[in-house]
Amino acid sequence: MPILEKALAGGRLEKDDIVDLFISNELLLIGRAADLIRKKLHPENIVTFVIDRNINYTNVCQTKCRFCAFYRNENDPDAYVLSIEEIYDKIQETVDCGGTQILMQGGLHPGLPLDFYTDMLKKIKERFPHIHLHSFSPPEIIHISRISGLSVQEVLEKLRAAGLDSIPGGGAEILDNRVRQYISPHKISWEQWIDVMKTAHKMGMKTTATMMFGSVETYEERTNHLIRLREAQDETGGFRAFIPWSFQPANTALGGKPSTGVEYLKTLAISRLVLDNIPNLQASWVTQGAKMAQVSLSFGANDFGGTMLEENVVRAAGVSYHVPMDEIIHAIKDAGFTPAQRDTGYNILKYY
Repeated sequence: MPILEKALAGGRLEKDDIVDLFISNELLLIGRAADLIRKKLHPENIVTFVIDRNINYTNVCQTKCRFCAFYRNENDPDAYVLSIEEIYDKIQETVDCGGTQILMQGGLHPGLPLDFYTDMLKKIKERFPHIHLHSFSPPEIIHISRISGLSVQEVLEKLRAAGLDSIPGGGAEILDNRVRQYISPHKISWEQWIDVMKTAHKMGMKTTATMMFGSVETYEERTNHLIRLREAQDETGGFRAFIPWSFQPANTALGGKPSTGVEYLKTLAISRLVLDNIPNLQASWVTQGAKMAQVSLSFGANDFGGTMLEENVVRAAGVSYHVPMDEIIHAIKDAGFTPAQRDTGYNILKYY
């Protein structure tokens, strides 16, 4: 395919090119091209993973996205805000397993002030000074900004001073406002999401980027998402990794059908071809399972993501894959790669 030849020759794919790839049925050709690009970027034949845990400090959320099965109202019987002792216990268990990263996110709770977040970070860092806090997605940052009356940069400065190390890419969904208005009408715009990330990057903070595909977006809108990430990365260089994952419709107000494995692999591979300036591409075993994540390593992915000793949001949507670290290592080896534990900055800590 001329489009793939263009990508392999180092040319940038434009919008029409990308849409044509999504429409195409040439899955194996697209996957092969993405694999070749992966080899150029990561010739050492290593696939990395991080030992981490997702901690959702609250499930109370005023945004009530139609695609989410996790959120609760403040007065619901199963609504919660974790105590600092509960958070300590979860982090200690992670550290005991060799963990280096905590991915901490929560709902947009209307009653939690800025001090809640800064105090939580400070206390965690006092108890666990070496744990990397990869926490608070752009919607949370905007929410804290609104509650505190401070600018996004001022909020980020205060969170960083309290112990925040980097920002996860949650809340991106599809970076197109038609889609966002339909699936999460009370959430931030795509421009606000990008602004938080670029502000963090310009402060020297690294972040990740995500995409939740397969809800109501068109291929053109999915393409817009990738191009907008590429443009932001051209400007700041602050995205360490990209993680696409498929919408999980069970137990959600939005409903619908889950994406097929073919659609996942095609989207992953096209992402590798388009995002020529984002170094790492993560497989999503959380939504796809270990076998599909293993196949992803031949479709452009170079990272298996986190071990995720705890994950609640996707599980609430009826998908509950659990992949122990031994199985991750085995899957990577079986795919012909050397497994390596990394930290959040993609520094190798240990080979297996």
